[in-house]
Amino acid sequence: MPTIYDIVKAKEIGVYYNAMQKDRAPYLGETLFPFDKKLGLDLKWIKGSKGMPVALKSSGFDTKAELRDRIGFSDVQTEMPFFKEAMLVKESDRQELNKLLGNPANQPYVDLITRNIFDDVTTLLEGALVQLERMRMQLLSEGKIAIMAKGIDGVAKPMDYDYNLSETQKVSTDWTSPTSNPVEDILKWMDDAEDRTGSRPTRAICTRKTWGYLLNNQNIQGELKALSQGNITITNQMLENYLLDKLNLRVVVNSKKYKTEAGVVTNYFKDDVFTLLPDGGLGKTWFGTTPEESDLMSGATDAEVNIVNLGIAITTTKETDPVNVKTKASMIALPSFERADEIVIANVNNPS
Repeated sequence: MPTIYDIVKAKEIGVYYNAMQKDRAPYLGETLFPFDKKLGLDLKWIKGSKGMPVALKSSGFDTKAELRDRIGFSDVQTEMPFFKEAMLVKESDRQELNKLLGNPANQPYVDLITRNIFDDVTTLLEGALVQLERMRMQLLSEGKIAIMAKGIDGVAKPMDYDYNLSETQKVSTDWTSPTSNPVEDILKWMDDAEDRTGSRPTRAICTRKTWGYLLNNQNIQGELKALSQGNITITNQMLENYLLDKLNLRVVVNSKKYKTEAGVVTNYFKDDVFTLLPDGGLGKTWFGTTPEESDLMSGATDAEVNIVNLGIAITTTKETDPVNVKTKASMIALPSFERADEIVIANVNNPS
């Protein structure tokens, strides 16, 4: 008779997850920093401004994966950084499976419970993608990545990953006033970037709040109304077309949110920031080789490992007391930013 050990396995979870991913729209950061992988994660490969290695602070690898509930995402980060998190099958699901297994007539109900279990487990994998997007958007809105790391002592410590943007790439102005002139600001920043690097920004990212400063700006409204020869209401599409025609700039409004480890709903990209980008890719989202992939895939232990998205390891381990299966998601990942010199990060809520 099959058991829970035969049902909740890394390979089957991976197949289920990959099937679900086919209908998922990619995060913005995935298009700007596509996935790639290297053996281990040699720091010399993680490049920032001027091709220099990213400065990393780290702690030890000797930590256990924390068990979590289904809500939120709490992580353990160690050097490189290393993210891992685990989940047990719910007791009620396990007991229900025990009652149904062994009778072929119950297979539809077994499939339903199994799907519920897999849906729960894939929240770990979705949490891994959240962490990656969180790092990429923090990089684009601040020029560095700041996370908390738990070491062997279990104490959380800050880790900053500095991508060495020059001070000339970090500018500030005040767009909160409707009488400001954001078009002049943007044009100056674009010219300065082209003079500095030879590459002219063609795209920008901001949140809905920051976009609102442009929509409500009297200078922009006046020009659009003059072009339309009427007292019209300025729409998002009109503003998009205006910026494209006047500045050859496409603006992406990114107000997607995630839930922090503390359960707080937060923007991926910061409010009051307007970041100018060049055309094309900016870097890569690099995966390293996790200990689970390098040490457990040989089959020498009870653990089973499957890799998804190039570098996220799904590990299932048999628990004997009580009888259960623990599923763990882990990854070693960090973005590189080879074109860091070509961006401009503007703080547009900085009254002088």
